[in-house]
Amino acid sequence: MDKHSQDQILSNYNRVLEQIEQAARTAGRAASEVRLVVVTKGHPLEAVEEAIAAGARIFGENYAEEGAAKALACQEQAGLEWHMIGHVQSRKARLVCETYDWLHSLENLKLARRLDQFAAEVGSRLPVLLECNVSGEETKFGLAAWQEPLWPDLLQTVSQIVALPNLEMHGLMTMAPFLPEAEQARPYFERLRQLRDFFAAVYPQVDWRELSMGMSADFPAAIQEGATMVRIGTAILGPRPQFKAQS
Repeated sequence: MDKHSQDQILSNYNRVLEQIEQAARTAGRAASEVRLVVVTKGHPLEAVEEAIAAGARIFGENYAEEGAAKALACQEQAGLEWHMIGHVQSRKARLVCETYDWLHSLENLKLARRLDQFAAEVGSRLPVLLECNVSGEETKFGLAAWQEPLWPDLLQTVSQIVALPNLEMHGLMTMAPFLPEAEQARPYFERLRQLRDFFAAVYPQVDWRELSMGMSADFPAAIQEGATMVRIGTAILGPRPQFKAQS
């Protein structure tokens, strides 16, 4: 990676931190309440290393095997966290439990049960977030939550997930639609926050504090609506190089 690219990543990283601080301030929040997850999907290891040099410590990956390879290569670096943020196929559940510190994209009971089984086998408890589809887009994964009347129908599934002994529930995750204006995404972030409050009222014994929402194009609005984790890739690392999608 050339010097220009290294300097650009450092500059981008610091600019995103400033934008996080500004968005938090406008919402009356502390910037320390918001964790920056640097999304390295499709980027080479060199980009990860430059992000680490810039100060990043939390990395998000969409493909389990790609992230596992990067985590292994960076294992000498202390204090890093690896978050699985993409769709998880059942056959990759063990790898997720073995490799990742967090899973943002827990989308159904079947996957939850497999993760619970493998977490027990590897002797860990996996922190998870429930992925919720609050837009109604057919291309989105997650629990069907785009209309409030649907929410009570989710309780039977959620009850079984939060009872699993080897998963630690910590909140919700969503992806807003790709929209022309960032402000147009705000209603979806507001809906996820309201859904979190709904679950918290039903399951007060569960930790629902985390809201993983907001990406490069819309994260200031997400922070203003309560995001505690924002998933930023392009705004820090630039456009992804052409790569072959993994399973």
